[in-house]
This record gives sequence, C-alpha cells and structure tokens, in this order.
Amino acid sequence: MNWPYLIDAIPKFADAAKLTLELSVYGVVLSLLFGLPVAVVTAYRIRPFYALARAYIELSRNTPLLIQLFFLYYGLPKMGIKWDGFTCGVIALVFLGASYMAEAVRAGILAVPKGQVEAGKAVGLSRFQVFRYVELPQAWAVAFPAVAANILFLMKETSVISAVGIAELLFVTKDVIGMDYKTNEALFLLFAAYLIILLPVSLLVRRLENRIRRAKYGV
Repeated sequence: MNWPYLIDAIPKFADAAKLTLELSVYGVVLSLLFGLPVAVVTAYRIRPFYALARAYIELSRNTPLLIQLFFLYYGLPKMGIKWDGFTCGVIALVFLGASYMAEAVRAGILAVPKGQVEAGKAVGLSRFQVFRYVELPQAWAVAFPAVAANILFLMKETSVISAVGIAELLFVTKDVIGMDYKTNEALFLLFAAYLIILLPVSLLVRRLENRIRRAKYGV
C-alpha cells in the first residue's frame, strides 16, 4: 500500500463522494415524492391511472438500471431530447426508485385494518382526512423497513451512473486504477468512502425504525 499516494488521492475521492451523495439525495427524495402517488393509485385501484401505474412499476422493476440510463443518455438524443449525465442519472434513479418506494408504501396502505378506516368515517372525517390522519401514519409505520432498505439500495446504485462519465466514486476509482495502476489504494478509498456515506444512514434508519416500532407497539 502506497500511503503517500493514498493520502494525496483523498481530495479526489472526497469530491467524488460529494457528487455521489448529491445523486443519492436527489434520487431518494424524488423517489419518495413520486412513489407516494403511485402507491395510492395502485392501492386503491384508481381508474384510469391504475393500469398505467402498474405498467410503469413492472417496466421499472424488470429492466436493469444501466439499460434505463443508457436509454436516457444515448437513446433520447436520437429523438431530439438531450440531457447531461447528472440529470440522466437522477432521472434513472428516480424512475427505478419510485417504483420500489410505491410498492413498499402500497403494502403498508393495504396492511391498515379496514376497521380503522370505518372508525374514521364514523367520527365524521372526510375520505381525505381518513387517509391523511388514519391510514397514512399506520401505513408508513409498516412500510418504513422496506423504504429504509430501498434508500440504501438507491444510494449504492449510484455507482451505475459512472457509465455515462459522471465522476462519482466508482468512476474515480476506475480512473485511478487505469491511469496510475494503484489498484489497492483506489479500492481502499472506494470502500472507505462508501462506508463513511452508508454507515451513518444505515444506523439512522435503524434508529428510526426502532422508534416507529416502539410508537406502534409500545415496546
């Protein structure tokens, strides 16, 4: 291990980690925002959007992220639509992530007992109020473990974005290996960077999951 080289390469990996984190934040937040309405449509079978939502989920979950990314970056310019690599990366992450988030939240909504809905209606709540104050909090408690797993999944999937020339962690690692032949140093910094990014998130979501479980079950 060439420690002086490793220390000199830290700033380069720090910049790549910052870009990876930026991709992750956009991907996760937008996936949650777009996944929720898709979950509502599929859970309640709202027509005429239900068939479209199911088609989107099946397409997104059954095609590789790399293929989706290549379509956005290389395919759309053939039709006159051109985005930079970062934008294509975010859209690809959201296209994949929103479907996973939607399925997690849909399962949570369907897990809410019917009696809870009927009780909300019985006390005079509107249908929207029942969803907002009765169903959604309970659905979120059920769905959170799956949502947390999807968050970590999307953050790791940012490595695919290197395929379109975005200088995130994997791209920089391959660049260092290819240019300077410092395989051990590059892989060590790649491992360390992902650990620094993902470990706090993993610990945070585990703590939130425990708090939600205690709030729901009183344990």
